[in-house]
Amino acid sequence: MRAFVYQAVRTPFGRFNGALAGARPDDLAAGVIQSLLERSPGLDPAVIGEVIWGNANGAGEDNRNVGRMAALLAGLPTSVPGTTVNRLCGSGLDAAMIGSRAIETGDADAVVAGGVESMTRAPWVLPKPAKGFPAGNLTAVSTTLGWRLVNPRMPESWTASLGECNELLADRFKIDRLRQDEFAARSHRLAAQAWSDGFYDDLVTPVDGLSQDEGVRPDSSPEKLSRLKPSFRPDGTITAGNASPLSDGASAVLLGSEQAADVIGHDPVAAIVGRGAFALDPQDFGYAPVEAANKALQRAGIGWDQVGAVELNEAFAVQSLACVDAWGIDPEIVNTRGGAIAIGHPLGASGGRILGTLAKVLHERDARFGVAAICIGVGQGLAVVLERVSK
Repeated sequence: MRAFVYQAVRTPFGRFNGALAGARPDDLAAGVIQSLLERSPGLDPAVIGEVIWGNANGAGEDNRNVGRMAALLAGLPTSVPGTTVNRLCGSGLDAAMIGSRAIETGDADAVVAGGVESMTRAPWVLPKPAKGFPAGNLTAVSTTLGWRLVNPRMPESWTASLGECNELLADRFKIDRLRQDEFAARSHRLAAQAWSDGFYDDLVTPVDGLSQDEGVRPDSSPEKLSRLKPSFRPDGTITAGNASPLSDGASAVLLGSEQAADVIGHDPVAAIVGRGAFALDPQDFGYAPVEAANKALQRAGIGWDQVGAVELNEAFAVQSLACVDAWGIDPEIVNTRGGAIAIGHPLGASGGRILGTLAKVLHERDARFGVAAICIGVGQGLAVVLERVSK
């Protein structure tokens, strides 16, 4: 039995402290689930076998299994189970991969998969003292992004900042600042063009008055980006302009078996034909999508020469370029409708975004196969191969 993508939708992605700052993550998640089901009005929500939801933080309003909470807030019957997956930046894509396996094994005919993150509303946490009434100070730690409360047994090389890890990639593969800035400007240009073309109109549902991604800068250029100061090293190459921003948002994907078309009420748009996960040294996480995608293609029984579209989450321009170089593919098939540098990267939601975008791009480009891939902090990567379903 094969698993298919039937429908996808996401919120606009908001800037840190931007238009979605007032929206709770569980409400963002519930909203996209509702919108997803509205797009399949013939589907009885009671037949959904599982809600599988990605979330990287889970330290604030997204605690207590946000997947189940979102399902309840969305008005799904209490009989529909829900779970939450945490594979950091890959959480949303992992949720879809898990859902596709449930369909392939016959455990479910229809699954709602997706993810959410409010990086704005991620709380600070206080470590619990070993003894009551400590005499010294305690430090509140931000849960927005990256390492916190690090186990002292972890090697320092593993717990370097995300930015420093990618500076190491720039050194390793000799990817200079200009090339990164050119890649970042392209992301903004293509995302702006996609919105102008109406590409995202049926993939995005408005939230709190925000109808388009808040971080897209149509006037971005390599020249403007070149003026930004390095963020992680005085002489570094990574800036706020060629890395993905902190973001808020949610995404959802409706998955089902081939037979589920009868209960969903319309045909699928793509089939999931390959999956891959890969892990390496934590500091090399940006490069992990390379082998994750290669494994997914191997399992799909195809090669890169048959791939017509790639959605690679742009955590940093440098790691995206390193992956594209390693695959040896035409860069022009990658992120043709913009990427995370422009659109945003709300950690748990990005996997659902790239999967839904890829399914639509395959139809737009009349391509048969496509790859969705994402790097993940602490040295992991995930990838999914989609095959377009002809309409």
